[in-house]
Amino acid sequence: MEIPLRSETSRPKIVSKDGADAKRRRPEAGSETPRPRMDVLREAPRSRRKPLLIGAGAGAAVLVALVLALMKPAVPSIQRTSVLIGAVERGPMVRAVRGPGTLVPEEMRYVSALTAGRVERVFVEPGETVEEGTVLLQLSNPDVELEALQADQQWTAAQAGLMQLRRTLGTQKLAQQAAVATARADWLGQDRRAESDSVFALRELISLNEALRSREQAEAASIRLDTEEQRYELLAGTIDGQLAVQAQQVDRLRSIYQYQRRRVESMAVRAGAAGVLQDLSLEPGQWVQSGTTLARVAHPGRLKAELRIPQTQAREVQIGQRAVIDTRSDLIEGQVKRVDPNVQNGAVLVEVALEGQLPRGARPDLSVDGTIEIERLDDVLHVGRPVYGQSNSTVGLFMLVDGGSAAVRVPVRLGASSVNEIEILEGLKQGDEVILSDMSRWDDTERVRLK
Repeated sequence: MEIPLRSETSRPKIVSKDGADAKRRRPEAGSETPRPRMDVLREAPRSRRKPLLIGAGAGAAVLVALVLALMKPAVPSIQRTSVLIGAVERGPMVRAVRGPGTLVPEEMRYVSALTAGRVERVFVEPGETVEEGTVLLQLSNPDVELEALQADQQWTAAQAGLMQLRRTLGTQKLAQQAAVATARADWLGQDRRAESDSVFALRELISLNEALRSREQAEAASIRLDTEEQRYELLAGTIDGQLAVQAQQVDRLRSIYQYQRRRVESMAVRAGAAGVLQDLSLEPGQWVQSGTTLARVAHPGRLKAELRIPQTQAREVQIGQRAVIDTRSDLIEGQVKRVDPNVQNGAVLVEVALEGQLPRGARPDLSVDGTIEIERLDDVLHVGRPVYGQSNSTVGLFMLVDGGSAAVRVPVRLGASSVNEIEILEGLKQGDEVILSDMSRWDDTERVRLK
């Protein structure tokens, strides 16, 4: 049987997967084998709907982008309860500055170690009331005690030396007095003999030569007398000086001994003043160096406040200004007593003298807050101080409009500032309400909505 030929224009037959139709029959014997022909796969015609859809989508996107570009940005919304709102008022305003500080005693006694030593015993604990002579702790140092004994020995030796010198000089003075007396007696005898020999020579009882010899011996005796008298005067004049020098040496050694004794006595460390003991944290066995501060004794009834005012606000603080010290349980009135000329860590130290009876809770090193009154302004427009509002500057504040449902930014010129208030010079009127909280997140926004 011959294989039927398919027309070239006929569509190719889809062969099934099982291959049943793909089997070819073998030709019979003696029949002519035809040439097999290849099936051609034709492409399906393309659809025109897809390009149209793509073009329509692109046009819609461009249109949406154009509409969005022409639209104004949405007004941001904030919670009304999350911001602080203040009303502009007219009336008196008190300018003041504030700063933290501590209460410190007006009279403070520092107890220091006069010499190095080891702590043997502690008698008083911090917080106890002590008197001037109360022993706080006991130190020990064998070297100090040895130096005191040596100083005592040297002082005693100097005293003995002074006594020996006084005896020696007295003996020399007496011996010289005897020498002067002997020389005077010799001179008198020689002088009388010379007078007698002169008379005998005139009577020619003796030779003139013997008379001259007697006169020469009398003159020599006179010279010896003058010499002994000068020697006595020199000795008498130097006795007081020698004794004074030795006495000064004795006094000097006595002072050294007394100093060494004070060092030994200082081993029993005393309070030095009446008050409340503070900052004694030594334990037995510890070694302290000379000059080390061992403790503080404060007078509890006389305290002052040391406030640290920011340097930008301290320029107007002056002595005599009124101040109020807040101990977080009581308020204490005071007056500025001293303003430190130096700036430390961005703050100026201001001392405030406290007035009146101090409350029972007031004690040294208590943390407080102080407010110093600078001046009082009458009949000024003022509002609560905004977060970034500085004196004598112009800032943008959000003023409430539309019955408080929205707020718009308005330029406001500020004047003098206080702790919690600031003066309004331009931009707002009495009764206006503004947002005082930090609005830096909306620096590029002119209007916000309040919910």
